Amino acid sequence: MGQITSQLGQLFAQTIPTVIFVFFLMLFLDRLFFRPLSRTLDARAEATSGALAEARKQAAAAEEKLSQYEHALQKARQEIYRLREAARRDALKEREDKIQKSRAAAESMLKEAQGTLAMEVMKSKIELRLTVESLAAEVTEALLAPGLDKGGQRGTEV
Repeated sequence: MGQITSQLGQLFAQTIPTVIFVFFLMLFLDRLFFRPLSRTLDARAEATSGALAEARKQAAAAEEKLSQYEHALQKARQEIYRLREAARRDALKEREDKIQKSRAAAESMLKEAQGTLAMEVMKSKIELRLTVESLAAEVTEALLAPGLDKGGQRGTEV
């Protein structure tokens, strides 16, 4: 067993420079390659996650603005509908006023025409009454005094 131990001791002694070389190689690679690579990957991950977080913030802001625009648009539509309804009511009121004025004018003209017609009827009745009285007097005179001459005396009948 002594020989095996001696061989193992020699192998171990021969591997020490390799272990030292591997150790220095690891330190060298760590400082020159792995640390900068790790920093670059970390920065990239941070930039990516930061960009994602910024994109999420911007998406949330865009959603908020979209909500505000939709609210403003809905409010504007309601205002338009309100104004349109007010204009419609005003137009109907104006139309009703014109109809009332036209009715009043027509009624006034009708009353005036009825008054004129009533006056003409009254004049016609008076004229008719005078004519009737005149004709009645003439008929009565003609019937009652057939033989009277112009002086009111009866003439001699032969």
